Amino acid sequence: MKGRVLICAGSDSGGGAGIQADIKAVTALGGFAMTAITALTAQNTLGVQGVLGVAPGFIRAQIASVLDDLGADAIKTGMLHDSPTIEAVCEEIAARAPGVPLVADPVMVAKGGHRLLAADAVETLKRRLMPLAALLTPNIPEAEVLAGMDIRTEAEMHHAAEALLTLGVPAVLLKGGHLPGERVVDLLATPEGTTRFEDARIETRHTHGTGCTLASAIATGLAQGMALAEAVVRARGYVRAAMLAAPGYGAGHGPLNHAVTMDPGRI
Repeated sequence: MKGRVLICAGSDSGGGAGIQADIKAVTALGGFAMTAITALTAQNTLGVQGVLGVAPGFIRAQIASVLDDLGADAIKTGMLHDSPTIEAVCEEIAARAPGVPLVADPVMVAKGGHRLLAADAVETLKRRLMPLAALLTPNIPEAEVLAGMDIRTEAEMHHAAEALLTLGVPAVLLKGGHLPGERVVDLLATPEGTTRFEDARIETRHTHGTGCTLASAIATGLAQGMALAEAVVRARGYVRAAMLAAPGYGAGHGPLNHAVTMDPGRI
């Protein structure tokens, strides 16, 4: 195993997203996954039936325990459901892992529509988490909330990505899967410019955990010494392969096949 990745996120009892997807993705790409669980969810492919938050003090204890002994080469954050959780995670990371690249997936709403971030926590996320991040990975609805604008076209995606860069994060991967069309466009924006990725849309209901999986796969690449763009390319390829190989479980938004094999030369 190469690359230690600390994941601060919620647990998905259905195994398709959250901590479970994160661990699977990091492991599949040859990294070593460690966790600080921020919340428990009762969840399946049909939606979220319940959420139980973990006390901020115990979230801090998990992060401290991992970083003070095992250390980390990259950090990934997912579901940070309220302001005290965001504050706890950010304070521990700033104190114990300064300079370690952080991939922030600003999880706000589950696939089934259940809100996973308190409305009053959005400003805390922008103020505390984004300045610590090396990369922010919002989807279209998340970017609309964070940038304060509607995004209905690729041109508006570019505008939103540039707006997000002004909030203190050095790179934004804006995922365009929520826009209609046969092609899907993602934008990797940095102060140096924007890289455009385009692929054919995969017509499938098995998309549960794609955002979690992508962010963790990118964090694994950074932990393994890849440049950001290289890590994004490999992660996108891994997620697409996992979607195409989905096992077909569940009656709703089904999970990916995180055990899909990749070309060893790309790992």
